[in-house]
Amino acid sequence: NKLAPPLNPQTKKPAVAEDFLPIFPPALIEQEMSMERYIEIPEEVMDIYKTYRATPLIRAYRLEDALNTPARIYFKYEGATPSGSHKLNTAIPQVYYNKAAGIRRITTETGAGQWGAALSIACKSFGLDCTVYMVKVSAQQKPYRKLFMLTYGAQVFSSPSENTAAGRHVRKTDPDNPGTLGIAITEAVEDAIGHSNTNYALGSVLNHVMLHQTIIGQEAITQFGLIDEYPDVVIGCCGGGSNFCGIAFPFLKDRLEGKRDTEFIAVEPSACPTLTRGKFAYDYGDTGMMTPIINMYTLGHNFVPDGIHAGGLRYHGDSALLSQLCYDGFIGAKAVHQTDVFKAATLFAHTEGILPAPESGHAILAAIEEAEQCKHTGQEKTILFNLSGHGFFDMAAYDAYQSGLIKDVPFSDEKLARGLADLPQV
Repeated sequence: NKLAPPLNPQTKKPAVAEDFLPIFPPALIEQEMSMERYIEIPEEVMDIYKTYRATPLIRAYRLEDALNTPARIYFKYEGATPSGSHKLNTAIPQVYYNKAAGIRRITTETGAGQWGAALSIACKSFGLDCTVYMVKVSAQQKPYRKLFMLTYGAQVFSSPSENTAAGRHVRKTDPDNPGTLGIAITEAVEDAIGHSNTNYALGSVLNHVMLHQTIIGQEAITQFGLIDEYPDVVIGCCGGGSNFCGIAFPFLKDRLEGKRDTEFIAVEPSACPTLTRGKFAYDYGDTGMMTPIINMYTLGHNFVPDGIHAGGLRYHGDSALLSQLCYDGFIGAKAVHQTDVFKAATLFAHTEGILPAPESGHAILAAIEEAEQCKHTGQEKTILFNLSGHGFFDMAAYDAYQSGLIKDVPFSDEKLARGLADLPQV
């Protein structure tokens, strides 16, 4: 099924290209609305990609041995980038297109800090200023990610902040608010709209972001071709959808064309279960109701998730493309507890020698569960997951896990009902 169109937040009518001009350059708006199968990567963007891509496709032999499974487990390692995650794949083209449009400064939000780190690198590469609104609880949990952004010249505010009217309103009405991606998005958009030389950049959710990230899956298909393999299962963690869609969509094309029957699993935290317990409905992408209204799985734009350590997965909504495919049954979803995530991530670190980001730990857990199922059934499946980033700036989270301080956070029907109570009437 085709996507339902995004709606203008003021008129609630289908959005047109001009509605996006206050915050996005024309080239990205065109990509957002494009129906083309392929869009060429600009040479200037490709030149930077070539400094760190292709990222490796690695078989997890020692993890397989530890699990005693007949499954073959592969992971695409996006932590081998300058920013330490997949986020640079979209930060580079977004900044490139903004500079080409004459923009001098870019604002954004960040949850765990991976997106803010990537955008700060990209802005420095092209000579643009960068302002980042970092979710308060993540800024407290991950101070070195903030320092990383500052090192690359970014200006960083803990959100909700005193720098915007939206931030000041939240701080006044709820002084202990831990911050959400929805609030941080509102602050970044307000900042961008208020300055003529400034645009806004989003690190996930939107169609053009999914497009940029498909370089992950396109590379993986080529790499599997070199060893005459193809995955039976493709797995990724899921917050807004960028790293999952990036690895899954190129493989999904073969399934949609009837060439393969690959299974796809998006893995999210049980404390923020957008795909597994959310509602498929129109909702705002931010708390301040400034962004287009998108038809997606949502927990409600006013939903405030608990401060789990996988800060990049604490978003109330999801990609419209991913949501539609999930709703139509092409993509499966599962929610997992963070104690199980850290247990799986620690086993992966012990066997494969890479300390994963807590977000990536969700994908690792699902891959382990698939491999263990193969052990019981005797199936020799090929499992692929996206290791979306390393966890070198997440040591406080691992310390809390080792100290027994990481707890699972319950998600009640009452909390869900509160979150969904304010969905827009369209």
